[in-house]
Amino acid sequence: MAAALLLVGAAATGAGAAAPAQNQRSGKSIMVYVGTYASAKDPGIYAFRMDPATGALTAAGSVSGVANPSFLAVHPDRRHLYAACEAGAGAVAAFSIDPETGLPALLNQEPSTGNGPCHVSVDPAGKNVLVAHYGNGSVAVLPIRADGRVAPATATVQHAGSGANKQRQEGPHAHSINVDTAGRFAVAADLGLDKLLVYRFDASKGTLAPNDPPAASTAPGAGPRHFAFHPSGRFAYAIHEMNSTLSAYAYDAQRGVLTELNTLTTLPAGFSGNNSTAEVLVHPSGKFVYGSNRGHDSIAIFAVDPGTGRLQSVGHQPTQGKTPRNFGVDPTGNFLIAANQDTNNLVVFRIDTGTGRLTPTGHTAEVPKPVCVRFLPPAAP
Repeated sequence: MAAALLLVGAAATGAGAAAPAQNQRSGKSIMVYVGTYASAKDPGIYAFRMDPATGALTAAGSVSGVANPSFLAVHPDRRHLYAACEAGAGAVAAFSIDPETGLPALLNQEPSTGNGPCHVSVDPAGKNVLVAHYGNGSVAVLPIRADGRVAPATATVQHAGSGANKQRQEGPHAHSINVDTAGRFAVAADLGLDKLLVYRFDASKGTLAPNDPPAASTAPGAGPRHFAFHPSGRFAYAIHEMNSTLSAYAYDAQRGVLTELNTLTTLPAGFSGNNSTAEVLVHPSGKFVYGSNRGHDSIAIFAVDPGTGRLQSVGHQPTQGKTPRNFGVDPTGNFLIAANQDTNNLVVFRIDTGTGRLTPTGHTAEVPKPVCVRFLPPAAP
């Protein structure tokens, strides 16, 4: 089905939300893309322009034509966007990004080769889309053609085994897959196995092969969900959905080996309610790590020791909504946008680049069932 562009005029609120649209190429605004749960007939990916001075969001448009384009990834060339389509047998969709307006348009879809695709990433060379399947616990690689379209998968790896929690971990549940900055290894966080599986990755061939050692294990019942590399390439961080913790790792980029440094709770002392975590991101400066709590409904803030990579808790910021499934930090490192899935809203926070703490800006936007926030990176000088 061809994608339809639908303008959404009144989605942004807060001071400055009515500012006129600005061209992304002018450098006066930053494009923001939001993936959601939606039918193919309804808008599924929403686009906003963010004022880099204030964080104000201006609605730019939305795209329909694919079902449940939940998780998104932007190509390094800034001209293409990819989505995990969590519907039916599962698919990966490719979009072109208009260089003048910043708005996406559907190019094609390919089967993701698994059930419940929940995470996509693009390798640093921009040659492949990698996808993780929660449903059947597999990961796959889909090459990117010269025109930005996705090609049929060149690799699919089925995980096997189970975890300590027989209700949630009866089998594998791959929840994310990320390629390191050198493009040599891919790490798949599998919630069902309590493992961070490491693969040797060949971008030219689009293949995955088990590393030696093949994985780093987490605490039993932790449920690793998402994973992020530190910009230095020396460290990495994993957030664990089931026991609400976040772990720091030393990363040997030559061998693809993860060594745990420390693990901290994402919750404040005394909290006794139900909670699960979702996203983990490293600040562009490498000085801070953020994780989202669903239940406590907050962003947990951690400081990174620059020498060791170990984490220290800084505090928590309520997300002013319910169930922050995902969040994003803009390329300048000045703003964080939290996506509250169950209250259908985006909330913009200013980041104190000295302490990592967050302050509400007053800027928000309404989006149905927001799942993922992605920014268009700035053009190379």
